[in-house]
Amino acid sequence: MTGSEELAERFEEHRGHLKAVAYRMLGSLAEAEDAVQEAWLRLSRSDADDIGNLGGWLTTVTGRICLDLLRSRAARREEPMGDAFVPDPVLRPLAQVVDPAEEVLQADSVGLALLVVLENLAPDERLTFVLHDMFAVPFDDIAPIVERSPAATRQLASRARRRVRGATPSADPDLGRQKRVLDAFLAASRGGDFEALLELLHPDVVLRADSGALVRGAAASKVVQGAKTVAEQALMFARYAQAAQLVLVNGSVGVVNAPGGRVQSVMGVTIADGRITGLYILADTERLERLEVPRPAV
Repeated sequence: MTGSEELAERFEEHRGHLKAVAYRMLGSLAEAEDAVQEAWLRLSRSDADDIGNLGGWLTTVTGRICLDLLRSRAARREEPMGDAFVPDPVLRPLAQVVDPAEEVLQADSVGLALLVVLENLAPDERLTFVLHDMFAVPFDDIAPIVERSPAATRQLASRARRRVRGATPSADPDLGRQKRVLDAFLAASRGGDFEALLELLHPDVVLRADSGALVRGAAASKVVQGAKTVAEQALMFARYAQAAQLVLVNGSVGVVNAPGGRVQSVMGVTIADGRITGLYILADTERLERLEVPRPAV
């Protein structure tokens, strides 16, 4: 085995971890892949023999790449992404046993609700929170990336942590209870049962629907709050419930709508005390086409 082949093999051992870091940083699976590939290019141009801790080196390099992407994303954006933005979901069949190589990416701890909250952090805050709180990277290693002292970096993480805790909704982790609530929600939607929908929705439920920038009219991106308004939305698009398939969306039970076999939306939810508190719907055709969607159960 040549030196370059050995280096490539060592890099592959870290790919899953790096993709998990990049996904949590960027909320985009495509951008996460690009960031990991850029990390490989930087490694291949470096003197790997001088790198004592390859995993740590790759993690901080990937974090730096993602930070640059977040900063450039913010700089070139003419308008804010808005509250309706829904990050790329990670999907897998409901009954599938997770491949250990993918488990770190698909872990339940990175639900869509948390990713939505992370979108509202400043780039430096997001990097510090993700690297330290999610991957236990020491502040001494993060400080050079954000160009702060370790003490200032610690304060940055503390501020981000308060914002995350204050904005992330609580959620029932039990998949069985999640499935029962979603089964009932879909049945009520299909049957046009408005009162049953109201019973399943928390009074302050929030629906975020991300259809992309080009869609207009009733299907346009929106944020809707309140059980009555969300139930009305569910009935308006009840036809999609006919082709709904339950899947795991970022480790929780969610829904893929695929009438005629063509995916038109993916919905993640947060459920607490038997009621739906948040719905996160991605209906952006361009982004849906890039998702790996589980095959329907036979």
